[in-house]
Amino acid sequence: MSLQREIRVSALADQQIEEADNWWRQNRDKAPGAIVEELDRIGRLLASHPLIGKRATNVRLSGVRRIHIERVHYDVYYRIVDDPEVVEIVAFWGTRRGGGPPI
Repeated sequence: MSLQREIRVSALADQQIEEADNWWRQNRDKAPGAIVEELDRIGRLLASHPLIGKRATNVRLSGVRRIHIERVHYDVYYRIVDDPEVVEIVAFWGTRRGGGPPI
């Protein structure tokens, strides 16, 4: 059985998630809950396998990894912090924007 880490969401990521979720619910009537569903799924995955994401090379913050959510075309940027380990989501960034998040 693998260790289940706590998931924290930074203020910036929380704001980005809320904006994306609001837009998605207004504009994607066939799957209005997709953002929340996918974040729940990714959160469970990261809680037990935090090294699964690729190292992010398009950010200034050190130790950041990213994992792509194909269904909604967003990347979750996160890092492992503290002792015991906690997974901190630091950004939620649409891949169609180009570039990386302001972190």
